[in-house]
Amino acid sequence: MRVGLIGAGRIGSFHASVLATADDVEALFIADADEQRATTLAARLNAGTTTIDTLLRTVDALVITTPTSTHADLVTRAARAGLPAFCEKPVALDPRRTRQALSAVEEAGTLLQLGFQRRFDPGFRAARDALRSGRLGRVHTIRAVTSDAAPPPADFLPLSGGLIRDCLIHDFDTVRWLTGREVTEVYARGSAGGAAFFREAGDVDTAAALLTLDDGTLVTATATRYNGAGHDVRMELSGERDQWVVGLGDRTPTTSAEPGGPGAPERPWADFLERFDTAYRAELAHFLRAARGEAPNLCSGQEGLAAQLIAEACELSRRENRPVRL
Repeated sequence: MRVGLIGAGRIGSFHASVLATADDVEALFIADADEQRATTLAARLNAGTTTIDTLLRTVDALVITTPTSTHADLVTRAARAGLPAFCEKPVALDPRRTRQALSAVEEAGTLLQLGFQRRFDPGFRAARDALRSGRLGRVHTIRAVTSDAAPPPADFLPLSGGLIRDCLIHDFDTVRWLTGREVTEVYARGSAGGAAFFREAGDVDTAAALLTLDDGTLVTATATRYNGAGHDVRMELSGERDQWVVGLGDRTPTTSAEPGGPGAPERPWADFLERFDTAYRAELAHFLRAARGEAPNLCSGQEGLAAQLIAEACELSRRENRPVRL
């Protein structure tokens, strides 16, 4: 396959390195608003560089890893060009703009896979299988944690949509995917006791949400930009028969307070790319198969919209300090 990648930033560089070594990628072409950045990355990976217009005319599949503000336009252009596309989440920060782009995909009948990589993580997949098989019994409580080791740059905040839309949206998607249930009500709170740039951007550096699912299951989801112990993503599924934990291992950045308990890990997870290396590789491999019609789409744009609407409800709840029904 001839694959085009738009966006040579941090996540784009990672995806490009994966695509450059994939057996089913015959040629990789990179485009970026910063031509020098694209050229430098392409030289390192023995890939080509070109313009977005040329990519849309000449490749078999497109990978979009640009800033969020550009996603909807590129998704729409890919659909109108008849190209299967992979796009990092979200399609847009505004649900209305998301729906417009998804309408273009539907009208064109093309494939759009969104980048919710946890769906491809071995631990999360094993937990989903355990839950769906009935091994846990009735699951009554789910506890999710997403904690960054350090805050992002200040100029990232206006582009991200905030902590809930940027980080907790992964938990919201994972809960729906794991359980097959829908969220009916949310209540969210946030605090910004860290750097002043969070408050100046109207964002928070720590947030917590309580979700109620349509079968009564209760979900707590917390996130923070300040977890000095390391990058921490975990999920606990508590059922009447058993309890499973995703993300608990020898690199989990936790220290037991119990006498004789495990201490801090020697090499805690540093960031999301390291924590989900396997998942990122698996989701791109699956996208290439899906683009060839050899596999179903495991994370459509509509799935992304559903998670986005939960995030929007949580933002409304946080701002107005009240429960919000979906």
